Amino acid sequence: MIGNAARLSGVRVDCASGLHIGSLHIGRQRLRVGIRPASPSKSEGKPPLLLFNGIGANMELTAPLLHELTEREAIVFDAPGAGASPAPLLPYRMWQLARLARRVLDALGYGVVDVFGVSWGGGVAQQFAAQYPGRCRRLVLAATAMGAVMLPGKPSALWQMISPRRYWDKNHLRRIAPQIYGGDLRHDREALRGHVQAMRGGTTYGYALQLLAMLGWTSLPLLWRIRQPTLVLAGSDDPLVPLANGRWLARLLREGRLEVIDCGHLFLVTRSARIARSIEDFLDEERSV
Repeated sequence: MIGNAARLSGVRVDCASGLHIGSLHIGRQRLRVGIRPASPSKSEGKPPLLLFNGIGANMELTAPLLHELTEREAIVFDAPGAGASPAPLLPYRMWQLARLARRVLDALGYGVVDVFGVSWGGGVAQQFAAQYPGRCRRLVLAATAMGAVMLPGKPSALWQMISPRRYWDKNHLRRIAPQIYGGDLRHDREALRGHVQAMRGGTTYGYALQLLAMLGWTSLPLLWRIRQPTLVLAGSDDPLVPLANGRWLARLLREGRLEVIDCGHLFLVTRSARIARSIEDFLDEERSV
């Protein structure tokens, strides 16, 4: 076993993502945590990358991105109630998720990290950066928005997102994917193959808790506290998070920068190589100054 993954229990290696996946207890909450080590020669001096996934998503869905992001260690965990992390009895809020992530880092022995969040996880990433500025060096936000004050997506797509059925009914996902994700998936059904195979849904209750955590939350009053350089990645054909949200985020953030991807909501899956290059270049910028 390698490095900090030795602090997890019951570790196995997921070949597709390279994640060393095991369990970690934070108080009464058991979490399924994954650590993807990087080659010491390539990752020397680079902060590890903490990833926050989309709603209902299990950590294996980060495989396409992690396969391309080879030069830094990565940490990801299934949010309570998603993937294989059990749901807590009581609802939680975004600040509590950020605190949970900080406690995960503490338990695993990590200090300052770079932070990445996609879709729902982009909200958690913004909360984490504002709540723990000393633990977040740089921030990357993908296909996300400011929460309650966002320009909403297409009603038909948002309606489909209320249910987690797509995580356990793969035929249902194949039918609705062009409608809710847009971009390449409108015409390339094969692009979804690996994503579908890696999906491991949590529970309906756990999914509901994730929806409730976001209910009424907005990062708008937090943005002034996010002083980290931030890369905002937004799809030009995203039915769930219209491009205007990315433009607003980049404009309101103190050091925000927008990169528009000619694709839909799942550009991390369909354009993973290009996205990984953008992220690596952005995170390495300080090193080249």
